[in-house]
Amino acid sequence: MDTAARIAVLRQPWRLPLLVGKLARCWALLVLRALRQRHGSPPGGPVDAVLVGYLGHFDVHLARLLFRGTPIVLDHLVSAAGTARDRGLADARGARVRLMRAIDDAALRRADVVLVDTEEHLDALPAAARDRGTVVPVGAGAAWFAAGARTARERWPGDPAGGGRWRLRVVFVGLFTPLHGTRTLGAALAALAGDDSIEVTVVGTGQEHPGCRRAAADNPRVTWHDWIPAAELPGFVAGHHVSLGIFGATAKAGRVVPTKVFQGAAAGCAIVTSDTAPQRRALGDAAVFVPAGDPSALADALRDLAGDPDRLARLRRAARRRALEHFWPATVVAPVRHRIDPAVERDAGPADSSPGAAGTPNPVESSPDAARTPSPAESSPGAAGTPNAAGGNLTAGPVWWLG
Repeated sequence: MDTAARIAVLRQPWRLPLLVGKLARCWALLVLRALRQRHGSPPGGPVDAVLVGYLGHFDVHLARLLFRGTPIVLDHLVSAAGTARDRGLADARGARVRLMRAIDDAALRRADVVLVDTEEHLDALPAAARDRGTVVPVGAGAAWFAAGARTARERWPGDPAGGGRWRLRVVFVGLFTPLHGTRTLGAALAALAGDDSIEVTVVGTGQEHPGCRRAAADNPRVTWHDWIPAAELPGFVAGHHVSLGIFGATAKAGRVVPTKVFQGAAAGCAIVTSDTAPQRRALGDAAVFVPAGDPSALADALRDLAGDPDRLARLRRAARRRALEHFWPATVVAPVRHRIDPAVERDAGPADSSPGAAGTPNPVESSPDAARTPSPAESSPGAAGTPNAAGGNLTAGPVWWLG
């Protein structure tokens, strides 16, 4: 069940049996796999670690039971209590938040290594779990880098062939939660209604989608998509000049770097997002930062980029370069690999040398009009979003992926 489905359980407790039923079915399959693993050796040898994925608050307990003596790594990207507060489901002292906090604490106690995505989230961990925490940026999957490599072959910023006036193409992809700040987005789109140099594509639905769409209704250059298939999304985003981040003013919005920021940079888009400490650390000077919750500042930033193609091209190159240097899968998982296996160097996989021999951009990409051939890891449809996205397992031996 994804985050939205679990939030629905909180809003409508009668859905709880559905959650329990799905957990029971998945756990039965996992137990069978674990038993088979004990009676035979998995490919590559014994399991060195068990990675419990995002939203694994309950799964981590099963992992601890099934793999005694094996390091358990919990991806704690989302705090249950923090999500409940961010979605407005309860106040800080409410019974629901206390229940969510208890779920968080129980999950954290079962893990040997706790993964969080920013220093702010590390600081927010309970004191007892903080020394087991490791900051691992979300990064971007190989498909996004491959899409960005194709974009690098185009003339930047994409002037029309006939020399006519070009439009700045902007994309926003999101779940329309308070963190995303889509009320701010809707107001900014309304302010741009009279500017025919900017066209915006909005992808997604969610809690604040109706209000955002109503606010932007007078802008004829906004296209709305409820859904783009995951396999098509990297290429779709890469077809735009600018990828928007988040603009919410909630406490949670100030602690995160959204996945779409990493993905948009890898896809070769200029990034416009809110001015927060974790995003500035992640992006450096490779983005345009605007005050959170300020639609006028967002609209002005887009107008400035529409009127300055040279700056836009520099920002696109800077974002792509930043992604290649810092957001490549093998790079982002390095802290975890070192944490759970000191002998990690012997597991250097083929993608560890991509996109450059030392994790640096391919020299060809320093030219905006140059073509680059994606590495085999970039071209592999299964490389992104899996435990092997780094071009190898997290450790020198196999990792069990649970969750």
